[in-house]
Amino acid sequence: MSLHDDAVLVLKAYGDQDELRQEYLDHLAAHPDAMWKACGAGHLTASALVIAPERGQVLLTLHRKLRMWLQMGGHCEPQDASLTAAALREATEESGIPGLTLLPGGPVRLDRHPIPAPCHWHFDVQYAALAPPGAVQAISDESLDLRWFPYDAVAEVADESVVRLLEAARARL
Repeated sequence: MSLHDDAVLVLKAYGDQDELRQEYLDHLAAHPDAMWKACGAGHLTASALVIAPERGQVLLTLHRKLRMWLQMGGHCEPQDASLTAAALREATEESGIPGLTLLPGGPVRLDRHPIPAPCHWHFDVQYAALAPPGAVQAISDESLDLRWFPYDAVAEVADESVVRLLEAARARL
């Protein structure tokens, strides 16, 4: 199964955000290259909010290019067998934490946001990843910093999309 086909199946199974979910599906139908960064009309990305429930904290990255505190995530790669695999790969690479596991039940949220040219949109499929007890992060070259934040401090440092992702992930915990 192609990554594109996997994305269609994941989105068809996703039960929330009906209007936005349909925009994703319409975009995939109109753009056979919608999984790849080269798709100028916008492309799907996969991200994961790394959570340590026993500590009541989430790990955020200070994104090198955007200079914003965000969840781990990024572009799909040819070796990704699925959106789930892409989200887990990105979370592991950017957090430096081995042994992450995605929260069961598929994506937690969808978030479509504009990005600078030459592309126009990121259609982000957002997951939540559970960190193993005692997990220690290691900064990657994509980040300026990595930091654990208590749940109630996230709104002070991150934008609304991260806050909504945290709320949805906590509701599923």
